[in-house]
Amino acid sequence: MATELTRLAQGVFAWLQDPPGHGLANAGAVIDADGVTLVDTLMVPSQWEPFAEAVEALGHPIRRVVLTSSHIPYVGGTSRFWQAAFYGTSHTSDLLDLPPNVSGYRRLHPEYAHEFADDLATRPISHMVDRAAALTSAVQVVPLAGPSPGNLVVLVPGASVCFAGALCSFGATPLGFEADFEAWLAALEVVADSAELIVPGVGPPGGRRQIEELAGYLQACLEARGDVTKLAEGPWQRWSDRHFDEVNVERAALMSQGVDQIPQAMLRLVGLA
Repeated sequence: MATELTRLAQGVFAWLQDPPGHGLANAGAVIDADGVTLVDTLMVPSQWEPFAEAVEALGHPIRRVVLTSSHIPYVGGTSRFWQAAFYGTSHTSDLLDLPPNVSGYRRLHPEYAHEFADDLATRPISHMVDRAAALTSAVQVVPLAGPSPGNLVVLVPGASVCFAGALCSFGATPLGFEADFEAWLAALEVVADSAELIVPGVGPPGGRRQIEELAGYLQACLEARGDVTKLAEGPWQRWSDRHFDEVNVERAALMSQGVDQIPQAMLRLVGLA
C-alpha cells in the first residue's frame, strides 16, 4: 500500500496503492492558486488517513474533492475532508444520498470488513457536474459513461495527466455491474487521447497500451454473449480479481439485450441473491 505521494509533475501528485486490486483505489492531488483539488477519497480509514495526512503536509488548504464514481473504493473517505466542496455527477449525487450498503461492502471487501462502521456516512455532492467544465486554471473535469452512468475524469492539461478514476483499471479486473460496455469503450477512446499519462482508479499509471488492453477485455466481455466460459484469452488472464468476469460478462449481455439491471452474479457477491 502506498505510503507517500508520487509527484507526477509540478504540483500534480498521485497516491498509488499496490498491488492493484479491487478496493485498493488510487487518488490524486493537484495544487492550484487557491489550494488543492483532490481526486477521490479512498475506501476505509487505513487508506484515507495516510493520504489525508500526506496532502495536508503539502501546506495548502484542500478546497475541492472530485469524485470519479459513486462506488465505495472512491467515496469512503469523503467525511474526512468535510471542509471541501464536493464535485460529482448527478448520478453520483443521487447514489450518495441513499443509505450505504454496509453489509454488502463487508462481503465484497472481507479483508476490510472491520473498518466499515455500522453508521458509515458519506458527504453529499455540493456541486453537480454533468458536462465538461474547468474547475480551476489547472483542472478540468469531463463526465463520461463507463462503469457507471456517472463517471468523471479529471484532466490536468498543463501536465498532460489524466486521472481516469473508476473509468480505468490497469492490471486488475474492473467491476462493471452497472456499466454500459459500448459507452465505456467510447469513453476509453476519449481518455486515450486526453493525456500522455493516465492514472487509473486501480493499478499503476499507464498510457495508450493499457487503455487498449482494457478495451480488449471489455470487447471480449461483449463477445462472450453471457457465457463466461467463452471469454477470450488476453492480457487480462494475468489480472487480479478474475472473479468479476462473471459479473462483467452477464452485465454486457444484459445491456446488449436492452436490459438495464444488476447482474445476478453481482447480487450473489454482496449477499442479495
